[in-house]
Parts: sequence; C-alpha cells; structure tokens
Amino acid sequence: MSVTITAADVNKLRQETGAGLMDCKKALVETSGDFEAAIDYLRKKGAKIAANRAEREANEGVVVALTSPDGKFGVAVNLCSETDFVAKNEDFINLAKNITQIALDNRVTSAEALEACTIDGVTIKDKLLDTVAKIGEKIEVKKFDFIQGEGVVAYIHMGYRMGVLVELNKAVTESNAVVGKDVAMQIAAMNPVAVDASGVSEEMKERERAIAKEKAIEAGKPENIIEKIADNAVNSMIKENTLVNMPFVKDSSKTVEQYVKSEDKDLQVLSFRRVTLS
Repeated sequence: MSVTITAADVNKLRQETGAGLMDCKKALVETSGDFEAAIDYLRKKGAKIAANRAEREANEGVVVALTSPDGKFGVAVNLCSETDFVAKNEDFINLAKNITQIALDNRVTSAEALEACTIDGVTIKDKLLDTVAKIGEKIEVKKFDFIQGEGVVAYIHMGYRMGVLVELNKAVTESNAVVGKDVAMQIAAMNPVAVDASGVSEEMKERERAIAKEKAIEAGKPENIIEKIADNAVNSMIKENTLVNMPFVKDSSKTVEQYVKSEDKDLQVLSFRRVTLS
C-alpha cells in the first residue's frame, strides 16, 4: 500500500533536518512516510557522504572563541569545511557559534566530549552528519582547545579565521579585559611559541643551538667562542619568540610585559591558546 507524501510532510522534515526538499521527499518515500525513520535515513546519507569524503582536505571554516560570564573558562572551536563558500554561509557560522556555546555551557575539555553533547535534540556528532547530508561536503570539529583559570579573555581574529584565549592571574575586570584583548591581538599577529623562557622546550633550544654552531663553524669563527655564539643565538630566539619579551605591537617602545605592568603592576599573563584554520 502506497503512502501519500504531502508537501507539509516534506516541509516538516526539512525544518527538522535542514536537508533539501528533494532529499526530504526521497527520505519520506523510502521510509513509507515514517518521520523518525526518514530522519535516520538522512543521517545515514550524511554518514555515507562523510565516509566518501573522509580523505578530502577541509581547511576552510571558522574559529569561534568564547568565555563564560564569570570569565573563568574559555573555549575555542574550529568547525571546518571544504570550501570557503560554505565557511562564509551564515547558517554555518551560526552552527559554529552554537557548538562553541554548548562547549562553554558544559565546560567541555575535549573534542570527543563536545561531539557527545546535544544540540537541537541530537548529539553534535549527528548534527554534523545532518549538515554533511544537507550541503554534501566534509564538515567536522577539527580543532578544540580550552583554558580554565582565574581570568580568561577571548578574541576572534580576521573574520573567524583565528581564535585566541588568554589566561590572566586575576579575575576579569573592565580594565584588564582590554589588556587581555590587546595581548590576544599580539598573540594572533606574532604567534609566540610560549609566554616566557620557561615555556620554551629544550628541543627548540637545542635546535637553535645546533644551527648557530653550524653557521659559526662555516663562517670560520674561532672554536673558543662558538659556544658563546650558540648561547647568544638561543637567548635571541627566546627574546624574539616569547610573548612577554616581544615588542608590543601597539607601542614598540615597550615589551608586552612592560605594557601589561604599565596597566596593572600585579597583572600577569599565565598562558594562552591560539587556534587557527590551518
């Protein structure tokens, strides 16, 4: 016995899933009008598309960074897509914002935990499959990071192409939030490797030392000063690549640390996260 699929049925499924009209109609026909089965049908279609496109590069998308109302928890989420066309779509950006808000509200600390959270009555993992079925290209949470501390400031850079979280040693106030944002902009622009020298890995130091020694030997420098040259190279690398020692981008007469202290002598930057599309 055939089942009549009405335009209202199709529209209801479309409103529920966001899938195209023809896909919704086909799903209802294939499932004899069973609404829940039709949703599963569309989700399986999304999974199939996702599997077929698993090897595709998904380097476009958006990064959203948010902090909790108390300023003590922050998250940054990169929702990626294959094309810039999709990444600039308002629905896609709103989906990324909603997912990031859910991560924030649930104090999520991993991408796996985030996918298990619910949105619109389904898990985020299934919501992404629904979106894949709708647009026909790979969509995934590619990067996730968070900071929990006394004070966290978030910054979104370059039209959702980068998100930065900055941890302060004090609770966020109206004044130090400005400092935190300035520091986040510095991090976005200059990509420091660490807050200060203590965060620079021994591997990075040894690599810089080895390069400096090789250059010194090739330049015919006396053997007794090669170690000093290597030490100077490491110190220079640390100065140029650690946040607090960098010239402040808004006032190069100051280091970032000097700028922070000029606003509040007791304020410190403890850590940061920088999440980008690539």
